[in-house]
Amino acid sequence: MLVAAILYFVVQDFSTWWFLALLIAPDVSMLGYLTGSVVGAGAYNFFHSKAFGVALIIIGYFFSVAYLIPIGVVIVGHSSFDRVLGYGLKYSNGFKFTHLGEIGNKKD
Repeated sequence: MLVAAILYFVVQDFSTWWFLALLIAPDVSMLGYLTGSVVGAGAYNFFHSKAFGVALIIIGYFFSVAYLIPIGVVIVGHSSFDRVLGYGLKYSNGFKFTHLGEIGNKKD
């Protein structure tokens, strides 16, 4: 899906810097962890949800809000790539606890 997002930007002739900015934008949600793991997990999960990206695409298309479509496309691509790397949706007991399993160094 990340490759599809890249191809979308190429076909639509969007600027590369827009793609790169949008690609890292969902990770800003990790700042929610500064207020605690419950808020952090909620913010991270919201902005890394494929459903959120698809919703932006649908809203952008049906309500003619053109800028929402590429944002949604990149969120879906980013979220998919995160899953490939093993970064799943977070549980509220800490950043390293995801629906795909624990990430990072595990203590013996």
